[in-house]
Amino acid sequence: MNRLLPRGLMAPAVIALLLWMLVPLLMTLWFSLVNYNLMQPGQHGFAGLANYEYFITDPDFWPAVANTLLLIGSVIAITVVLGVLLALLVNDPFPGRGIVRVLLISPFFVMPAVNALLWKHMMMNPIYGVLANVWKFFGLTPVDWLTDVPLVSVIVMVAWQWLPFACLIFITSLQSLDREQMEAARMDGASAVQRFWYLTLPHLARPMAVVIMIEMIFLLSVFAEIAITTAGGPGNESTNLTYLIFKQSLMNFDVGVASAGALFAVVLANIVAVFLIRIIGKNLD
Repeated sequence: MNRLLPRGLMAPAVIALLLWMLVPLLMTLWFSLVNYNLMQPGQHGFAGLANYEYFITDPDFWPAVANTLLLIGSVIAITVVLGVLLALLVNDPFPGRGIVRVLLISPFFVMPAVNALLWKHMMMNPIYGVLANVWKFFGLTPVDWLTDVPLVSVIVMVAWQWLPFACLIFITSLQSLDREQMEAARMDGASAVQRFWYLTLPHLARPMAVVIMIEMIFLLSVFAEIAITTAGGPGNESTNLTYLIFKQSLMNFDVGVASAGALFAVVLANIVAVFLIRIIGKNLD
């Protein structure tokens, strides 16, 4: 009786959580196995694996996979490197440190759609944008970022939003760094570079692993920045897997193929998550 009561009280919440997760997943699995096109509402014949084959053989598929991996890798590299540097800069006390820390963290609370609009109109506009004015100040021709280098533009936007998250994690970790050990190393003649390489960097190994894992999982679903700024173009130069699924579902009205793509993305995300969890587990041991 003592064991059944807690389980009975938890059962409604557990059942609701399972239904909330399993029902959409099972519906997506079913849609991926049938011919479900919104332009032909009365025809839902069984398609088997045809939707998966169509999605994988789409000419935009492999470029979308490459763009997704490049986007994830670039953003993680930028946020980890700059996050560590910024955390080191604001770690030691100085006048106004609290205000600076708040300003560093604030971009993370900007919604993705607002972030995309801000960079599209305020920063990267080739006529009146801030970057265009900087180029003109130095006598250079302004760059049309979203047309000439669309994927780089998206990487800059996403990295700007995720940099505060990495910086916050590293700042918190640096607070637990052994000051006496750092002071002893300095008195023994260790340079700043040596103290960073042999003391600070190993101390930040676990936070780095956590930042990489969390960012990689969330960056697989980047959508708003692409939809609002480049719409996946020009051509497919800035199309990632998430935006490719969107094009199949809402532009081509093919729910079956889009569902197959969604399941492919789920499998990819789980593979990445398992791989990273194992790496982090070894690091934590």
